[in-house]
Amino acid sequence: MTAVQPTSRSFPSAPRRPGDSHPTERPLLPAPVRFSEERRTELARRTALGALERVRRGIYLPRAATDLGRAAARREDVLRQVVAVAERLSTPYWFSHTSAALLHGCWTWHLPRDVHLTQLRAPKGAQVAEQHLHRHWTALPARDRSEVAGLPVTGLERTVVDCARAGTGPQGLVVADSALRAGADPTVLTAILDESVGKRGIRRARTVVALADARAESPGESVVRWTIHEAGLPAPVPAHEATTARGRYWLDLAWPDLMVAIEFDGAVKYSGGEFGDPSARIWREKLRHDALTEAGWLVVRVVWADLTAPESLERRLRAALRQHR
Repeated sequence: MTAVQPTSRSFPSAPRRPGDSHPTERPLLPAPVRFSEERRTELARRTALGALERVRRGIYLPRAATDLGRAAARREDVLRQVVAVAERLSTPYWFSHTSAALLHGCWTWHLPRDVHLTQLRAPKGAQVAEQHLHRHWTALPARDRSEVAGLPVTGLERTVVDCARAGTGPQGLVVADSALRAGADPTVLTAILDESVGKRGIRRARTVVALADARAESPGESVVRWTIHEAGLPAPVPAHEATTARGRYWLDLAWPDLMVAIEFDGAVKYSGGEFGDPSARIWREKLRHDALTEAGWLVVRVVWADLTAPESLERRLRAALRQHR
C-alpha cells in the first residue's frame, strides 16, 4: 500500500468528553541503590527480605509490584531497567525510542523489553553487547533533546518519529496518538520527517504521523484505526458525539454518514475499582447500546482479542459498512 505523504498540517485536538479515563501521565520512577563494599551486608539482607532486587550489575531497586497485568508489568520492567541503566552510564546519551515514549508518558503496544538510548558516537564493542540495551548513534540537534524526571531523553516529537520508523505501524500510531494528546508540536513532527528523508522506516513514519489523532482515547482505538487503514477502508471519526432519545453519547470511532460505530472494550472498566460497581456499569452500557440502536446506529464491539486477528476484524467491519450503505 502506498504510504500517505503528509504536508505540514494541524491535528485535531483532544476532546473534553466525559469518561476520558486514559490521559497521558508521566510515570513515577523508583529510587536506585548502588552497590558498595560498605553496604554489601545491608544490601544482601534487604534483598533476602524482599525489600530490594538486583536489576542490573551493581544497581538495586525496591521490589516490583506483583499484582500488575501483563502489559503493565512489561512497562514497569522496562522503566526499572531505564532507571538502572541511567545509574550506570557516564557518557552523554539520551533515552530514545520506546524508552523515551515511556518516560514521556505515552501509550505503548507490544512493548519490547530492550532499553533504547541515542548517543552521538558509535559505542564500543563491549557496550554493543550489553544485554537488553540497544544503543543508537546519530546526530541529535538541541531541538530533539529534552529531560524527564532528571533523565536525558529525546524530545516528544523526535520520540514519535523514532518509534514510527523502528516499530510496526500500529506500535507507532499508539505512541503518536498519545504524544499528540500530550502536546507534541505538528510543525516539529513535520520538520523531523523532512530531515529524515531516505532513512530506514521513513515511509512508515510518514504514514503514522499522517494518521495520528489526539482524539484517540486508548491504545486499542489506535490499533483499530491502523487495521482500518491497512484494510483500505474509509477513515472513521474518533470521539464522535451521537444524539439519542436518552441523551448524547460519545462513540469511540464512527462513520457518521453510514451510522456505523466502533466501540472498543478493554474489559478493565467492567472489573470494579475506580470504575465503580461492575453490574451497574454493565446495565448503563446496555441502556447506552439500546439507545444508540434505536437511534439507527449499528455498533461493532471490538475487544483486545480481535486485534490479534485483523483479517477477521476487517470482514466484520466491511459487513457492517455494507449493511448500512
